[in-house]
Amino acid sequence: MNQFEIMTNSPEETGQFAEELAGLLKPGAVLTLEGDLGAGKTTFTKGLAKGLGVTKTVNSPTFTIIKEYRGRLPLYHMDVYRLDDSFEDLGFDEYFEGEGVTVIEWAHLIKDQLPKELLSLSIYREGDSKRRIVLKPQGNRYSELCKEIVS
Repeated sequence: MNQFEIMTNSPEETGQFAEELAGLLKPGAVLTLEGDLGAGKTTFTKGLAKGLGVTKTVNSPTFTIIKEYRGRLPLYHMDVYRLDDSFEDLGFDEYFEGEGVTVIEWAHLIKDQLPKELLSLSIYREGDSKRRIVLKPQGNRYSELCKEIVS
């Protein structure tokens, strides 16, 4: 599997990278986000939302699991950190196969429910503001997307 890395030096740069990525996404895109608490997952998602034309305030859906936002493409923001064994009833497939962009924080917790093709992003702290974003595309669609975004 190919792997790509992006370095950002501030929360603003992390958001800007996500905003640029949003411009390349198509309906049905699935992105997974991993990273320690405070690594920048929500900052990334806010930038993505801006790039999709979402005007509402975006925040972590920690206690609601899924938040939906309207934009150029709908944004489905999921945080599955607090899920228990009843997650089969949430209808993830409908989001993954829908007309929007799905972003899933802590996606490793539902790995058996994820589609085969997706873009996995891991955000690592490299200092107070500096972040290393590792992109791991799964599927040709996302490999091509990564090549375009990092060029």
